[in-house]
Amino acid sequence: MKRRDFLSMAAAAGASLSMSRVFGAPQSGSGKASQLDARATARVRSGKLLILIELKGGNDGLNTVVPFNDPAYYALRKHIAIPRDQVLALDARTALHPALHPLLSLWRDGQLAVVQGVGSERDTASHFRSREIWDTASRADVYRRDGWLMRAAGQCAALNGRFATASFGSVEQGPFAQSASCSEQDWARIDDPEATGVRIDVDEGERGPASSAMLDAGRADALAFKNSIDAALRTVDTMQPHACGAIRVTLDGFDTHGNQLARHAALLTQLADGCAMLRAELVRRGRWRDTLVMTYSEFGRSAHENAYRGTEHGGAAAHFVMGGEVQGGVHGQPPDLTRLDADGRLPAEIDFRRLYATALAAFWKLDAKAVLHDNVAPLPLLRT
Repeated sequence: MKRRDFLSMAAAAGASLSMSRVFGAPQSGSGKASQLDARATARVRSGKLLILIELKGGNDGLNTVVPFNDPAYYALRKHIAIPRDQVLALDARTALHPALHPLLSLWRDGQLAVVQGVGSERDTASHFRSREIWDTASRADVYRRDGWLMRAAGQCAALNGRFATASFGSVEQGPFAQSASCSEQDWARIDDPEATGVRIDVDEGERGPASSAMLDAGRADALAFKNSIDAALRTVDTMQPHACGAIRVTLDGFDTHGNQLARHAALLTQLADGCAMLRAELVRRGRWRDTLVMTYSEFGRSAHENAYRGTEHGGAAAHFVMGGEVQGGVHGQPPDLTRLDADGRLPAEIDFRRLYATALAAFWKLDAKAVLHDNVAPLPLLRT
């Protein structure tokens, strides 16, 4: 047997074991989720799969979903704005970065939702704190340690449902982190040996000209992300047909303080190719209608470019939601570049937790309030 085949089989076997071990019964210390009355709560919808794509580092929403008819956009970004004749127009005001061309088939089929102005009500410039807020689904003034998806898993277990998790491309537990009351054995992440890849680390604050190390890192990251998508698809095959699941795939490198144009385009190419691959393979396997793909990032970027032809840490940004049940279109208001704060950040128009509530309530049919510990309404992103 070839080593590659052996590793794939080993990863699949490990996935099956860890899934049943972790989510076979309600977790101790799961709080409100473990106290739910199953008879009074809608059961989790079987076989539904959420795939989260983390755009780590803070994705530039304005160059991802481009307000190409707003003169202020070009005034604020004299060197890094996407030219009008290159954008992929979705409507009279909104366009996609040209590197996202593989997403147009999803858009034409009405299975791509562009959600604008997503963020936390009170932004922070710290990568660590912002990721913590997004991973725990908490308000900016609330400090939690348990990931929102682990709370969802606890609720699912309380309702006698099956729930599986996997994470690729990051060693951080993120939305799968357990609370301090849970033992380490209560949580397990599925690691695929083929998805690790080789990464050449570059300082997030590097602002000089593009170096060979950065180019090598870009090639390594592209391979690593493709491997992560491959691993996610292999994991889908190991899941029990009626089990719900959540898979996180991380694409790193979005902290574009300098030389943003080429670097960001390369990252968006990887994102679009990965999403197109997910859709094609899940359609082929008959799982696309039961899958919801959602991007997230700790924050957007500053509306104005800096002296290094990059951007600083920002506020709200656009995100993508894709799937066979998605109601495609542009959702939310276009960015108002006259309403920036002192640091050039866009204010959040849509609480990021409304994306999570959409997955919890509208997609999985769970009690979103019990998971999010707040009354957060889902967005109208799914077909009824």
